[in-house]
Amino acid sequence: MLAVPMRHRSLTLLGVVLLAQVLALAVQIRTRSQGRLIRVWAVETITPLERAGSWTILKVRGVWNGYFGLIHVRRDNAQLQAENDRLRLRNIELESQAAESARLAALVGFRDAHADVPMLAARVIAASADSSSHAIFINRGERDGIRRNMAVITPDGVVGKVFEVYRNTAQVLLLTDKESGVGALLAGTRTQGPVGGVGEPLLVMKYVSNDENVSAGQQVLTSGQDQIFPKDLPVGTVAEVRPGAPFKQILVKPAAHLDRLEEVIVLLTRQELVKSPNAGTESAPGGSSTPAKRNQ
Repeated sequence: MLAVPMRHRSLTLLGVVLLAQVLALAVQIRTRSQGRLIRVWAVETITPLERAGSWTILKVRGVWNGYFGLIHVRRDNAQLQAENDRLRLRNIELESQAAESARLAALVGFRDAHADVPMLAARVIAASADSSSHAIFINRGERDGIRRNMAVITPDGVVGKVFEVYRNTAQVLLLTDKESGVGALLAGTRTQGPVGGVGEPLLVMKYVSNDENVSAGQQVLTSGQDQIFPKDLPVGTVAEVRPGAPFKQILVKPAAHLDRLEEVIVLLTRQELVKSPNAGTESAPGGSSTPAKRNQ
């Protein structure tokens, strides 16, 4: 026990007696709420401690639960992200398959609409690595009957001509190449003029007199004068007309989508594409067609 000096013992004893009397009075005195005063003091003393303890426990519990909750949320988010990526890839695959089916159906419909004309479907397998050359490679060659200068088209229009032939593949020079060209005419007036590439997306129609009435939107067809393409295949539409000296400057937008070719048709003959009377689809010469009933 703590030793109390002799001179302070009286004061200490007095303090103890007074504290005992106060506590006794507190036990005996009732408050207006009919509770003992000592109980009120005890509650008032302990309540802040209880509040502080309760607040601390709640915070710790919240942090703890939040930590484990975040772990589960992150795991769920990772799973959802992986599932979303998988579904997105699957959607891309389905869209690609649908687009391929539509293209193949168009090829089948075109072939059925011109059943009397020998032709061969081919898949584009590569493009020229030379930026100055507009050419593609197809998966058909000598063994399939492909020869140089054969016409290459799609159901939309003229693509180009076979430039080089190998045993199992062939190189096709596109209309947009500077060395390429096709005999053409304006559909309305039948005014003739060669159409060639300049290394850009648009083609150029040459040697059309300034006196000729040419307007944007006119259709340009093959004339058959180049001894490569049959007559009246779609080449493109007039995109822009400018006066020139001595001929008009006519820019033509290709009918075929030369920047995204995946399948093409090689014409094995120069026979004109007259619609077969037994065809099950409607198709203009060289134009787009609806899906045929039988598969390729």
